Amino acid sequence: MSIIELISTDPCTGDMVWSGPVADSGAVAAAVAAARAAAPAWARTPLDARIAIVRAFKAAVEAVADEFAQAIARETGKPLWETRTEVASVAAKVDISITAQAERAGEKAGEAAGARQLLRHKPHGVLAVLGPYNFPAHLPGGHIVPALLAGNVIVFKPSEQTPAVADFMAALWAKAGLPEGVLTLVHGGGDVGRELAGAQIDGLLFTGSAHVGAALARQFADTPHRILALEMGGNNPLVAWDVSDIDAAAATVVQSAFLSAGQRCTNARRLIVGPGSEPLVDAVLALADRLIVGAPFDEPQPFMGPVIANAAADGLERGWAGLVAAGGRVLRPLIRTRADRPFLSPAVIDMTGHAPSDDELFGPVLQIIRVTDWDAAIAAANATRFGLAAGLIGGDAALFDDFWARAQAGIVNWNRPTNGASSAAPFGGIGASGNHRPSAYYAADYCAYPVATLAADALGGGITTGLRR
Repeated sequence: MSIIELISTDPCTGDMVWSGPVADSGAVAAAVAAARAAAPAWARTPLDARIAIVRAFKAAVEAVADEFAQAIARETGKPLWETRTEVASVAAKVDISITAQAERAGEKAGEAAGARQLLRHKPHGVLAVLGPYNFPAHLPGGHIVPALLAGNVIVFKPSEQTPAVADFMAALWAKAGLPEGVLTLVHGGGDVGRELAGAQIDGLLFTGSAHVGAALARQFADTPHRILALEMGGNNPLVAWDVSDIDAAAATVVQSAFLSAGQRCTNARRLIVGPGSEPLVDAVLALADRLIVGAPFDEPQPFMGPVIANAAADGLERGWAGLVAAGGRVLRPLIRTRADRPFLSPAVIDMTGHAPSDDELFGPVLQIIRVTDWDAAIAAANATRFGLAAGLIGGDAALFDDFWARAQAGIVNWNRPTNGASSAAPFGGIGASGNHRPSAYYAADYCAYPVATLAADALGGGITTGLRR
């Protein structure tokens, strides 16, 4: 039987970065079996010993931080300054997860019903992790670290776009002393992901698109005993209202819309503005015109690189054409700046009076929607099936309180970019953005299940009523 090879390429050049075999059904089953065999010993490993290995992983990451950042940059096309921040986030996740484990999945004791009451947590067992390409180290690491701390074992399928980063990270876990079988990689595309989701696992932790997340939910429909944590995309609104500092507001809009070439699930896709907003719109356009789009190691460093692949750029061009065909007024066109590579310019289109797309255009495309009053702004912000992030620029505390109360999203920011989120807080959304299992600090919640106990040192008492004499 021939072996199918997976190849990842540098999006900036098309040069091969990594190649290796695609996992067939036998390889997936073998990976799950190896994990199952390793699970009992890892679950019985004392928490302090698991913490020591996770901290050793952090030290290993920090020791090769620049090499790690370069590996991410080559495979994703993200600027080196940005991939360095991703590596820092991978390391920082360790201490945050240790604290969250103690707070949200630790042990508690008390008295109830004349006995000792105990609350402790157990691991699920074998968990699959499906990772995305936009943050190929940080986002899967946000599942892997808390899952390992809780005593689970992992079978990790990274995005087929970023296998080299996954291999780099797995090698650091091995260097940290993680026992064999506790973290196993399988490579491949959607078929391998579906195979792993249907294998004999105890749960699946996913970060990716709403389309794939919905398919996983359907696949898990007949197995409610298996945990499924879905972290998906968003069509995120940013409302600008009564803005006083135009330049600062424009910078917040541009960062929200175009950071990571628009390839963050929390990027702002829609800018909603009220009367008198033309100075802000003009400032946004002027700042977008100044953004440098380039390769990861260029000097000066670019603000953003390409999108992940030519296929992604092709899809964004089709989505842009759909907005134009729907009647959008082009303020800045979406331009393929290199015909053979996926470099795209920041694009802005005014969709006022036309139905904006409720698809997640995962790239540097910002839609502007003009409204006449505050209630219309709230309605426009909530006119989406997604519910990941929402933001307000301007206004006062009372206006933000109203926005917070009425915005339908799991992340609601004020005078900060929509893509500014802390790993020390929960991260997730509602609607098509998630299934109410937020990650980041709350990942500890879905990596273990609580066990309640009433305990006494000896039997006592008895039935005192309802007996015949």
